Amino acid sequence: VQLQASGGGLVQPGGSLRLSCAASGSIFSVNNMAWYRQCPGKQRELVASIGQTGTINYDDSVRGRFTISRDNAKNTVYLQMNSLKPEDTAVYYCNADLWVVGPPRSMRNYWGQGTLVTVSS
Repeated sequence: VQLQASGGGLVQPGGSLRLSCAASGSIFSVNNMAWYRQCPGKQRELVASIGQTGTINYDDSVRGRFTISRDNAKNTVYLQMNSLKPEDTAVYYCNADLWVVGPPRSMRNYWGQGTLVTVSS
């Protein structure tokens, strides 16, 4: 069971990037999915989260610029990032609560490997 993130890179201020994170392995359901980021010299922080039924939360610093979404058929979460700022530069991590095939079935929390987003001119 793993989360595989992709989509990071270098972008100029004001630009856009789309991150993706897919859950794979012996799972039969995905509950909450989220994106975190860790800026240089700072602690990891929650950027956005989305529940299984679509309940969404954003950190104030990204609200109106970032959009989180998910495709339950593909067990994938996305983060569309627009109007990027230099302070958005960070390693972005996906996180998810996954129902793992048993026995017994159990919900476990997983982290993706992180993808670097650099916003710079």
